[in-house]
Amino acid sequence: MTDFIDWDTLAREARAAARHAYVPYSRFAVGAAILSADGRIVRGCNVENASFGLTNCAERTAIFSARAAGMEAVLAVCIYTPPTCRPRPAAPAARC
Repeated sequence: MTDFIDWDTLAREARAAARHAYVPYSRFAVGAAILSADGRIVRGCNVENASFGLTNCAERTAIFSARAAGMEAVLAVCIYTPPTCRPRPAAPAARC
């Protein structure tokens, strides 16, 4: 599994995750997909809160979900932001 990472599949999963983002304040939807060492893919999206400090980024949501599902090793992370939010790719969230 470590010899080949299917980035197209990870990108599709990250795009799908972004559709579930809860972004009533910024309207900046982000999706993430994580590939684990055992071949599973876990999605995450950003979830905003009126208290900005409690907002969670897509990458962290995916990592937390992966760990909760019993995954121990991450091989790859793909992050997606829709072009309507930003014309160029965005950097990972500051906390990540």
